[in-house]
Amino acid sequence: MRHKPPLWLRAPSRFAGLGKTQARLLLALALLLVLLSFQALFLPPLIASEGASNAAAGDGDLLLYESIVSGLHAGGDYYSVAADLLRAGNYPLRPFVTFRLPTLAVVQASLPPFLVASLMIAIAAAAGVVWLNRLRADALGSAPALLVGAVMLAGGLIAFVQTGLWAFHEFWAAPLIALSLGLRRPGRWESAAAIGLMAVLIRETALVYLVVMAVFAWTEGERREALGWGAAIGLFGVALTFHAIAVAGITTPFDPASGGWSGLHGFGLFVRSITLATALLAVPLWIAAPLVALALFGWLGWRDPLGLRVAATLAGYAVVIATFGRLDTFYWGVMAAPLLLVGLVFVPDSLRDLGVAALDRRRVRVQRIVR
Repeated sequence: MRHKPPLWLRAPSRFAGLGKTQARLLLALALLLVLLSFQALFLPPLIASEGASNAAAGDGDLLLYESIVSGLHAGGDYYSVAADLLRAGNYPLRPFVTFRLPTLAVVQASLPPFLVASLMIAIAAAAGVVWLNRLRADALGSAPALLVGAVMLAGGLIAFVQTGLWAFHEFWAAPLIALSLGLRRPGRWESAAAIGLMAVLIRETALVYLVVMAVFAWTEGERREALGWGAAIGLFGVALTFHAIAVAGITTPFDPASGGWSGLHGFGLFVRSITLATALLAVPLWIAAPLVALALFGWLGWRDPLGLRVAATLAGYAVVIATFGRLDTFYWGVMAAPLLLVGLVFVPDSLRDLGVAALDRRRVRVQRIVR
């Protein structure tokens, strides 16, 4: 099938030229995601974290992390300070993952507040600049398309320049993941892997991203890159082991345990999480929900290996949140926020190409010639 000219991408979408059956299955997937997104409208209200019953949602955690940094400023030991504050706030102390890795708090405690805020903005700005250049060079073929892409990028990064949230680990790890993805190119993966390691040493859930990148490198035959990502995962494993040992030395069997991570709230919780972490917060949920679904699907349509990596990373977080997220861990969605909305710029070409393929009525005619 001859490809139709792109609507506003530099090249036809990944779906151009697909067979009728494949196109219809992918359209069914897009429709299914949109339908599932409306589950967000029926979820119970999102609540504060365990132990933060006396605070508005999120405020308790923010105060906790700020207090830990203040304790380190005063010369305290990270694990002793964190354990005392967790107990004082009636937070769970078991298992060990209820304690954040000390990386971010130690760095923040060693820097003046203005430098912490400046660094937070700089990381988000760097991710935005890298991705805007990447979209301009490899994806979007016109000024209007680039403008829309820039708006979508800004809508995903807007929360990460709110310096009042400097103590939240996700607001550092998420833009680092976005920056890492934007820097990665075939044969040039080292800086991306190093930044990915930084992200996972700040927030453990960045492991989803490292695993995705390692798997894609291996399946694409990039063995050296796959080993590099594997090494980053291994270093994180070592750090997490020492972290677990340190937590075990400061907690007791009588400390409260977490309620577990088996929320099973479905795709709707991922959608709600994204709307709270992006500019979609300003849009009614019944409009924002299908936009989240279409944005996720849109990344599949970019005819570039990076498009699949982004889509797989976002889908990984969607699965984790849908399966394990609780109503008080909705902030996990922050990890997928920086880039998700950009997927909307790939939707027009993707749906047009799928529609053309799905409605293809050409017939193969066999003519027998008798001599």
